[in-house]
Amino acid sequence: MSEARDWNEFRDANIRLLEKRTGEGLEIWNRRIKSRSFKGQKALRTWLAGQGVTGYAQSLLVMERFGYPDYILARGSDLLDAQYADRPHLRAVYDAIVAAASAIGEVTVQVRKTYVSLMTPRRTFARIQATTRGRVDLGLRLGGVKPGGRLQPSKIHESMQLQIGLISPGDVDAEVREMLGKAYGQSL
Repeated sequence: MSEARDWNEFRDANIRLLEKRTGEGLEIWNRRIKSRSFKGQKALRTWLAGQGVTGYAQSLLVMERFGYPDYILARGSDLLDAQYADRPHLRAVYDAIVAAASAIGEVTVQVRKTYVSLMTPRRTFARIQATTRGRVDLGLRLGGVKPGGRLQPSKIHESMQLQIGLISPGDVDAEVREMLGKAYGQSL
């Protein structure tokens, strides 16, 4: 089973992304930002976008300037434990999803405060969220597939067009594994 990454590993990946996209490292960007006066995050984000820094690299620089939220600094395992603290019976559903995804290929598990992203080396292909006390939703990035049957329109994230509600580890069946495989393949 894939091990959950925490922010430090994700931060390091974002630093490499920043360097790749801009040709300059974190220290140079931090000096540039420090030399200017930004009244808030919005002003900094606008300036960074004008410099061609967007997405995760931009978020990294904003947090470097204005501080990191506590949940970003927490260990991945602690965040995951907190997600399932009031619904421990659903942790087995999460474990079954991660095991099924890991059997497909190289998967990175990135734990956030309220959800978990499953990523190929290129991008996120699925998200796991304990949505209620009785259900885990598996959001899938699936192009060319319409809602129907167990696949419902997703409310998890705009990049996850579809989701499947799961209430037990047995729900992670051949159909779910097939959908995970398709989402993974489309995200390589």
